[in-house]
Amino acid sequence: MKKSIRRALSQGLATALVLAGLGAAMGGPAGATVPPPPPPAPIHGTAGFSYTGVANPPTGDKPQSKLWWNDGSWWADMWTSGGWKIHKLDRAAKQWVDTGVGVDSRANTSADTLWDGTYLYIAHHVVTISTEDGPKASRPDSPARLYRYSYDNGKYTRSSGFPTTITTNSSESMTIDKDSTGAIWATWTQVSGVTTGGYTSKVMVNNSAAGGTSWGTPQTLSGENATVAPDDISSIVAFGNNKIGVMWSDHITGSVWWATRTDGQAPTSWKVQYAVRGPNQADDHLNIKSLQADTTGRVFAAVKTSFDMNSTAKNSDPQLQLLVFKPATAAFDKYTISTIGECHTRPQIVLDPENNKIHAFQSGPATTVTGCPYSGVSGAIYQKTASLDNPVFPTGRGTPVIQDATPSVNNVTTSKQAVTRESGVVILASDNEERRYWFADFGAEAVKTAAAGTFVPVAPKRLLDTRKDLPVAANSAVSFQAAGLEGIPADVSAVVLNVTVTEPQAAGHIRAYPAGSQQPNTSSVNFVKSQTVPNSVTVSVGSGGKVALLNSSNGSSHLIADVSGYYRAGTPTVAGAFVPVEADRAVDTRAGVPVAPNSALSVPIGGSSGIPANAAAVVFNLTVTQPEAFGHIRSYPWGSPAPDTSNVNFSPNQTVPNSVTVPVGSDGKIALLNSSNGTVHLIVDINGYYIGGSPTAAGAFVPKVPSRFVDTRSTATVAPNTAMSFQVAGTSSIPANASAAVFNLTVTQPEAFGHIRAYPDGGAIPGTSSANFSPNETVANSVIAPMGLNGRISLLNSSSGSTHLVADVNGYFLGG
Repeated sequence: MKKSIRRALSQGLATALVLAGLGAAMGGPAGATVPPPPPPAPIHGTAGFSYTGVANPPTGDKPQSKLWWNDGSWWADMWTSGGWKIHKLDRAAKQWVDTGVGVDSRANTSADTLWDGTYLYIAHHVVTISTEDGPKASRPDSPARLYRYSYDNGKYTRSSGFPTTITTNSSESMTIDKDSTGAIWATWTQVSGVTTGGYTSKVMVNNSAAGGTSWGTPQTLSGENATVAPDDISSIVAFGNNKIGVMWSDHITGSVWWATRTDGQAPTSWKVQYAVRGPNQADDHLNIKSLQADTTGRVFAAVKTSFDMNSTAKNSDPQLQLLVFKPATAAFDKYTISTIGECHTRPQIVLDPENNKIHAFQSGPATTVTGCPYSGVSGAIYQKTASLDNPVFPTGRGTPVIQDATPSVNNVTTSKQAVTRESGVVILASDNEERRYWFADFGAEAVKTAAAGTFVPVAPKRLLDTRKDLPVAANSAVSFQAAGLEGIPADVSAVVLNVTVTEPQAAGHIRAYPAGSQQPNTSSVNFVKSQTVPNSVTVSVGSGGKVALLNSSNGSSHLIADVSGYYRAGTPTVAGAFVPVEADRAVDTRAGVPVAPNSALSVPIGGSSGIPANAAAVVFNLTVTQPEAFGHIRSYPWGSPAPDTSNVNFSPNQTVPNSVTVPVGSDGKIALLNSSNGTVHLIVDINGYYIGGSPTAAGAFVPKVPSRFVDTRSTATVAPNTAMSFQVAGTSSIPANASAAVFNLTVTQPEAFGHIRAYPDGGAIPGTSSANFSPNETVANSVIAPMGLNGRISLLNSSSGSTHLVADVNGYFLGG
């Protein structure tokens, strides 16, 4: 949204400064002191060459990419005297070198570039910018042209027959991408109308023959709300190996829209949905990227809200957001990049899959400026980074990466391509007041070695829900894809799932195991008829990246599986790496005598069940059965004091399981304390262990003797449909960069049916569950949750009644 008031604010400030300067020159009051000039802003980044004669900032516009990586070098389409030319970055000399290859001579154009590995495509369109208060019709006879270049031996050569014409009308912005058939697609918005009759704007698309050699007739994008405000814009991206997507802003309905089509179908076969919708959710800032190698087909879009135009907005309201499209669910997750108080605008994102990062670059006030003078103020370019799998961005303005002494840098631009360890990251911006390019080169960033067996947390995602289809039949198994979906690589060793049983027709248990493997003689979830019960399960991935769940009962049952992370494939060797083992029953007291009241059972772990003597911690499913009284089980290293925590809560004659992660004592044993006034039988089914030693690798597990982090019984209940958060990282000897926590979550005294959702604080609320409960029930479940903003984890009470929550932390995973 480009309102004139923004410019008026800056112009008013400039006028005030001019008048103040005149007053000083003419002589002020006697004895008046002239304040010293402010100190110069610190320099960040590198100054490029100066430019003159171009109509608009040469690194604009927001959706466009001016950079590409090819043959070991960074290249850019940059304006010099005489026109737009291809430039090459000399990294050693820190300067852009004119290759002498011309592109477009028109000073009133802007460009979007695409390198596909064979050809370089550059689309130049004539720029007409509308503001909310000053709409302008697109100009006819202003052709947008597609240029194509081949590359050989360090030189670009324009292909014969180019440029071709995309459209004959001007536009505020235009972007291009290539589909799997070789066709080039373009999108832009086209404004029509006159001052007396009003203006309208349409979202337009066009596609070429393979290789961009000829173009069809531009079409209005079919679907809801393809008519938008004059200052709205659109952007296009290829994704999922065979799809094209168009995203556009819509101030009229407060929406950001998303249209997709499958390659090879009719050009009008678009499916339209909104990416985000609601008051103040839309502004005309878009930047979209995808990973063609991502089998899940995710699309990442940085968008700006218009909360800053709302007089009642708070500094904590989102200014820039990241929208992540998941084709498997056809839905978007939403994350905050920056808040209003951080005063950011014009976002661009760069995907870094080798380091599992997303880089967000945006304009903001100079580092010498406090607060937010007005939204859209230029000054410096800031960077924030987050995990690709769990994109929770840190608070604050971020790291300044480009700033000149003036300072008035703006309009950062990047590449469509994902960066690699060889390419590093390069960004380009411009100071349109000083008329000079600026850039930042982060060099080749070494990939942090991803050690086998280390853990990668993901925001909880649902992989299986049989309620959408048919229940799992009695004594039958269902298998489902766990690897290669929802940001989980295809080559993982194991996944962590929350498995929920609901609507069972008979009592029984569930066995989780790698698909294609022999069914184990163990259990993961125990249930009775009509019960809803969850349990955390760590299970190896089997044939084709699938996991199987066997319904061992005489009745059908529905099953739900929510993934919270995975372990990297390979042979684990580093301290803290997880080693899955074939499910093995280590203890079953039903074959002997039950555990006496208020007594502890010693369980030898090290040196048995395939677990070495020096294992740091063990992961197992603990099942309580035939208890004579109310109580709970506490697990801890044998020889240590019993902690004031719990792992499994039970009632008389109840059978209840829970996953347990606990450090192994120095003698290779763990203890299971029966904290009740009656005897109880215990069953221990081993799932795997963590390698001993001092963990240092990212994703390595650090076990802790269980300690209580949350107990609302000492404060107040969690209200209905309300979330509470608690601090984990940076407290109780857990480092600030910890990536995820392992904790036992207990729900007690709930007033209504419901479930708890655990997720990173500040992240999107997942459509998953971590613990399910009934009124007045006490239930527990093991949870692995990624850290969110400032190292906190949120727990949402999804029920119509209040409840108490208890969280006992058993360990954490090291961050990268």
